[in-house]
Amino acid sequence: MGFRGTISHFPDFDANSDAETLYNAMKGFGSNKEAILDLITSRSNAQRQEIRSAYKSLYGKDLIDDLKYELTGKFERLIVSLMRPPAYHDAKEIKDAIKGTGTNEKCLIEVLASRTNQQIHGLVEAYKDAYGRDIEGDVIGDTSGHFKKMLIVLLQGTREEDDVVSEDLVVEDAQELYAAGEERWGTDEAKFIMILGNRSVTHLQLVFDEYEKIAEKSIEESIKSELSGDFERLMLAVVQCIRSVPMFFAKCLYKSMKGLGTDDNRLIRIMISRSEIDMLDIRECFRLRYEKSLHSMIQDDTSGEYKRTLLNLCGGDDDLAGEFFPEAAQIAYKMWEISAMTKITLRGTIFPAANFDPASDSQALRKAMKGFGTDEDAIINIVAQRSNAQRQEIRQAFKSLLGRNLMADLKSELSKNLCRLILGLMMTPAEFDAKMMKKAMEGAGTDEHALIEILVTRSNQQIHEMNAAYEEVYKKSLEDDIKSDTSGHFLRILVSLVQGAREEGPADMDRAREDAQVRIREDIALADACNDDSSEMEMKFMSILCTRSFPHLRRVFQEFVRCTNKDVELIIKKEMSGDVKNAMFAIALLLCRPFGNGGNVLMNRAVPQGLGTDDRALIRIMVSRSECDLFNIRKEFKESHEASLHEFIQVEAFVVSLVLPVFCHLQ
Repeated sequence: MGFRGTISHFPDFDANSDAETLYNAMKGFGSNKEAILDLITSRSNAQRQEIRSAYKSLYGKDLIDDLKYELTGKFERLIVSLMRPPAYHDAKEIKDAIKGTGTNEKCLIEVLASRTNQQIHGLVEAYKDAYGRDIEGDVIGDTSGHFKKMLIVLLQGTREEDDVVSEDLVVEDAQELYAAGEERWGTDEAKFIMILGNRSVTHLQLVFDEYEKIAEKSIEESIKSELSGDFERLMLAVVQCIRSVPMFFAKCLYKSMKGLGTDDNRLIRIMISRSEIDMLDIRECFRLRYEKSLHSMIQDDTSGEYKRTLLNLCGGDDDLAGEFFPEAAQIAYKMWEISAMTKITLRGTIFPAANFDPASDSQALRKAMKGFGTDEDAIINIVAQRSNAQRQEIRQAFKSLLGRNLMADLKSELSKNLCRLILGLMMTPAEFDAKMMKKAMEGAGTDEHALIEILVTRSNQQIHEMNAAYEEVYKKSLEDDIKSDTSGHFLRILVSLVQGAREEGPADMDRAREDAQVRIREDIALADACNDDSSEMEMKFMSILCTRSFPHLRRVFQEFVRCTNKDVELIIKKEMSGDVKNAMFAIALLLCRPFGNGGNVLMNRAVPQGLGTDDRALIRIMVSRSECDLFNIRKEFKESHEASLHEFIQVEAFVVSLVLPVFCHLQ
């Protein structure tokens, strides 16, 4: 594919002239930081080494020592690191990761899982030269268990080269991995280490495809269920690098900048190490996964000369037209294929209580609400440890035994968010969805996000039951209320979804190719279609997204990438606007990450983004997903945030956190 970095050899390079420029930039009082960063980020690493030698010859001083003296903070770290040869930079990162009392396992994983054999050999030699020590011995002394064993395997730099592929061995390796994990009680970690640590990249890519056919789940899912701790994280990193090194680093870069703080060491390490290798592909993978450019995230998350240097390494902001670079297009196609093939086991966090006695629970709830004050803990412990079906039996028993309406009693005894949460749990799923839809439309404003979230994520049966519950409670149809509260294309989308008429069943590949052509034929721009209310093409597009089965739509989006080399999610985001964009994007997001939509809503709307917590969204998602896929959402959330959903809620939503230990089992 040719050169994929953002930093290349500078034409008409003159090491002596550059050395003089740097010397003058640091001479006298203060230093010319812009001159330093502009020069260093426009030269390749090999040219920087020539500049360093010329500087020593001309001035009898070490350039790195002078840079350390003149610069400070993160900017100094970044510039000095750029001046080291790649192998010595990696060696210092490893040394820093294992020195002192603690170990930076993230750094060890990132570096050793992603480097080629040649890079590993260079690292080992540079470490010995720089520190007079054996890197393998230092790693052994600072790590343990299977994590240590896999690191040592990677440090050998003996992975088979990509031309080593045996078709017979592909099937055998896939079967052995399955037998070592999913098929047995316990896990044969040594088998995972041997295969994942030694086979060639191309060979393992074929093994992973074969494994999915055997296990009916991805190798990543098996690793998550079979392994744990740093060893699990290391093996996942190895798998991710086998699939796509640029996507692996895109994820690492996102994690280094998201949230309230920035992991500057990680950000610096990646931007430097990939700037002359595959930064263009990393940028595209970043955009593919996070719907924003790496450039814009660096721009928002850093400042000063430090930011300018990082942006120079990034190499510019990506065009938002939706075009993919070759590597990213291949990854996007593969992502949709994996999404279409993978069978995901959805798991809730609430299960029916053993030895359930609705009469006893009714008496206990009445006791918790009698007299002066309310025993909220007792109410939480009962309600949050029963399935919804059991809660309905409790409601009936409360009425039969005590002649009282449990919902009315709870409403009078509890307050604010705890009241909303407990009452939501006590409703049937259909009643709860109906109430959430009503709340989203009542009053002066409309909560379009809630309408989209509910209608996009519910099955046909759930939508039918919600419609019936809505009409029974509010004496009018949900469809009529939607029509009176929304308009235009957004109204048409919601009305289509509220029919609960989405097709079910597998994909039809011929039809998927035809559906993909709707956005390709005659190169009709989505922007034009969106602005034309009579556009048949736009209506056809919405009809496909709102009525085709999810397995079918995954194949449609895969075919779209193959035929156009474009990202349908980014096109929706760029060319559509307002509520129509949000609805279409929610469908695309649900297709790509089937159990991630709730987790992403939690991230974007419910958990803090500097403006507080959206308690209604948080309660809505936690209640509605607790018996469906909250366990999966929890895992997706932790993978994206490197912090558990439990930790986020405990800090930001006190009332909901009271229920977490028993309601979500998130510890």
